[in-house]
Amino acid sequence: MSTLALLFFPLAMAFAASSDLLTMRISNKLVLLLAAGFVVMALAVELPLQQFAMHVLCALVVLVVAFGLFALRWIGGGDAKLAAATTLWLGFGLTLPYLAYTALLGGALTLIILILRRMPLTPLIARFEWLNRLHDPKQGVPYGIAMAIAGLLTYSNTAIFERLAA
Repeated sequence: MSTLALLFFPLAMAFAASSDLLTMRISNKLVLLLAAGFVVMALAVELPLQQFAMHVLCALVVLVVAFGLFALRWIGGGDAKLAAATTLWLGFGLTLPYLAYTALLGGALTLIILILRRMPLTPLIARFEWLNRLHDPKQGVPYGIAMAIAGLLTYSNTAIFERLAA
């Protein structure tokens, strides 16, 4: 059972990354599932109430800031919600490393996509709708990929992971 619990967050992150890559969308259901999963896991590992409250406060702060960035059209709405749901799991102590990883990975991802967009698509590759969308310079960058990888890089340091792995 604890192995399944340990895998919940990584599987959700993998689904978020693949969903953003293939559809340029991060589902509200996935974000709600991540939030609900945190509550269930926090109860399962008996996370202290004060620590639980700090995780919730952290996620709310990130949600407000992220929606400010969304209002400025700097990030997508799904990215804003995913950032908040991810930091719910991480808390204040791991949010800064998560955001730093996200920025670095997102910058690298953006550069790679911009370079690839300068190259023509071969007919074989052009058959795939998601690759056409990814290649389209009018489309954004699936930043959820960077966010998911950053979440995975920080997850093993979370209180929930440490308690489940013990």
